[in-house]
Amino acid sequence: MVNVIRHQISLRQMDMFKIPPHLNATVPAEYRLTHRSQVSLMLLNKETGQLSDHLLTELPQLLSKNDLLIFNSSRTIPASILSVDQNVEIRLARKIDERKWEAILLDSEERVLSVERLDLPEDVNIAVVGSGSEFPLVTIEFQNIHEPLLSYLYRFGEPIRYEYIDQKWPLDAYQTIFASSPGSIEMPSAGRAFSWKLMHSLQKAKIKMGFLELHTGISYYGNHIWPNPINHPEAYYIPHKTIQLMNQLKANNGRLIAVGTTVVRAIESFALQKTSFMSECRDTHLYIHSGTTLQMADAIITGLHEPEASHLDMLKAFTKSEYLNKSYDHALKKGYLWHEFGDIQLIL
Repeated sequence: MVNVIRHQISLRQMDMFKIPPHLNATVPAEYRLTHRSQVSLMLLNKETGQLSDHLLTELPQLLSKNDLLIFNSSRTIPASILSVDQNVEIRLARKIDERKWEAILLDSEERVLSVERLDLPEDVNIAVVGSGSEFPLVTIEFQNIHEPLLSYLYRFGEPIRYEYIDQKWPLDAYQTIFASSPGSIEMPSAGRAFSWKLMHSLQKAKIKMGFLELHTGISYYGNHIWPNPINHPEAYYIPHKTIQLMNQLKANNGRLIAVGTTVVRAIESFALQKTSFMSECRDTHLYIHSGTTLQMADAIITGLHEPEASHLDMLKAFTKSEYLNKSYDHALKKGYLWHEFGDIQLIL
């Protein structure tokens, strides 16, 4: 029998604001604008709180020669799959091993379910084998599967789509142009708006670029429940070439601009390891907040985040809370768009 688990709304307190429905970006930029880089960019001076409005295509003029941009090249996987009867959605949250994952089980109204076993296409089964790192996550195991799980997901899964997206978009809409290594549950969305034309313009402006991988976990459990960053490990890897770029930059007192909160989490986790290279992926539990002293990231390019999201805590490590709050008031008044298909903020 399937039982619906009732749960309370998270009481995590933050500087609260409401996102009007018309400011939820529901359509990828390339479908509503000329191209994906034509999104709006809000520049926040982290020292003074001064704000100015731009387009992302102006980024080469806003940065300086020899600044270093670090991007997350992890590729989004189709992490949502329906049971055979279409009554249960399995949202993968974090890979434990090839067959075992943390996941959330939801009914058609996105209520959390308690269930012991589910049937999937082609006689594949899912068994719930334990609890997850925190509610509402459970540990599931894929059984009777005769191919690599990623292959199976690409055949039967879809990208996770939240309630503010009112139509299905192809998996390619949830990828950055430079995405290469599959593993992210959700798109590292700060890099989504970068086009090859913009990347070429940055290169012509002598702005350096490097890449790393952090496979993002699920960022939202639904029904106003958000992950606790400490219980939300993510796997990351920084290639030696990128580490060299970062070390050279710091030796010359240059500016490192992280493209996305995932990049900040990866490079700050690496800095804490006190090592000169990475030979394999590592998990990070790092929670960055207003009391965190950043060792690597000097600036950040990021999307606009919900008031309950821990991403906002991270942004307060870059600038004063009052400046960040002011910038979000500005974004609301100016009609900036939220979420993965939305507009961009540069805290510099």
